[in-house]
Amino acid sequence: MEFRGGFRDECGVFGVADSDDAARLAYLGLYALQHRGQESAGIATLEEGRLSVEREMGHVADVFNEARLARLPGRTAIGHVRYSTAGASLLINAQPIVFATGRGPLALAHNGNLVNAREIRANLEASGALFTATSDSEVILHLVARSKAPTLTLAIAEALLEVRGAYSLVILSREGIFAARDPNGIRPLSLGARDGSPVVASETCAFDLIGARFERDVEPGEIVRLSREGFASHRFAFPQATPCVFEHIYFARPDSTVFGKSVAATREALGVRLAREHPAQADVVVPVPDSGMYAALGYARESGIPFALGMVRNHYVGRTFIEPKQAIRHFGVKVKLNPVREVVAGKRVVLVDDSIVRGTTSKKILRMLRDAGAKEVHVRVSSPPTIASCHYGIDTPTRGELIGANQSVEEIRGFIDADSLGYLSPEGMFEAFGRPAQATCAACFTGVYPVAVPDEECEKEASVSRS
Repeated sequence: MEFRGGFRDECGVFGVADSDDAARLAYLGLYALQHRGQESAGIATLEEGRLSVEREMGHVADVFNEARLARLPGRTAIGHVRYSTAGASLLINAQPIVFATGRGPLALAHNGNLVNAREIRANLEASGALFTATSDSEVILHLVARSKAPTLTLAIAEALLEVRGAYSLVILSREGIFAARDPNGIRPLSLGARDGSPVVASETCAFDLIGARFERDVEPGEIVRLSREGFASHRFAFPQATPCVFEHIYFARPDSTVFGKSVAATREALGVRLAREHPAQADVVVPVPDSGMYAALGYARESGIPFALGMVRNHYVGRTFIEPKQAIRHFGVKVKLNPVREVVAGKRVVLVDDSIVRGTTSKKILRMLRDAGAKEVHVRVSSPPTIASCHYGIDTPTRGELIGANQSVEEIRGFIDADSLGYLSPEGMFEAFGRPAQATCAACFTGVYPVAVPDEECEKEASVSRS
């Protein structure tokens, strides 16, 4: 996976209702979901009708300490980790977003992106609404607050019927936590239980950390209320499930079950199919850590070529690092990845990665492998070429910046200086994912968007690409 200028993690949400240790459980849940967003973290709790919120820029472990958690009383909590896809990377856009409304205090945490947020926001502002942030998520709370529906459940349903795009969200209220997914179910959201307390999270790895039991996914087009009584379901839209395949290819943790299937199993299946489609004469299969690991295992198992950890990733690199005054070649990649010379020297290497975005990082990695003595490097990618941007909550480069959209496979091979290059076919990807193309969001690979994207959003992307 390319580190700079590639896909960026999105967001993660968590919630727990009716628990003695709600804030601490939310902290742990967010810790498990840290891979989904590293820009900001926040937790909101409710006690006797009063909402408390703590949020800050940075990683979960840096944002929260004993003092901060002590300022979050209450038996119900929601949390959020963020990487900006709509709205700048600023503290004002950190979530949960908190509102005082006629229905009582509300707090919202959202994973995804609304494709019609700009239009809705303009209409709300024209009618006097005041916005406190620039993220798209805030429009949902405005719509809920303005709804005349008799119950909060119906007010949320009414609001969600106005927005389009991808959203897996949790809303904290006096009535408990409301969890909801868009009718296409593009982003994941799962329900669980811990000692009688209902919990909700973007991925099941959060349940494993807190000792919760997975119950089921929130269904596309469903609102679920979590309270001391358990789960209460309300269907607000007809489901047209098209879950995001890239959750399984890259974003989700391999120890999670997402969209009803093991992420690790999918990645191995991608690697198996990749080996069938693009065999190589080689001595060793090496993954680009960490997301290429399971695909490489699948490739090695199917091809019979030994698997080895020929690259090591530094897991202790923060969002920024200080570069030396004197230039070091490929420093930005070297600080995060380094080849194991004893594994690759004199060997024909199959290098397995999950995607190639701009190609610049892949080029540097191959140069490092050759400098470490690799005799040949055959690159195998466990997804098709990336040809389009995501409008559903993943921060991607524009189409003009995507190497797969602008160069042939042979041209890309030459650019990154690989001895050979093979991408998984779309058919192979859908087979490994276990869903047909028409029931999957694979817009970044196919350019086919399951939820229509307004022309102005496409024009905005095109103008950025030209600038």
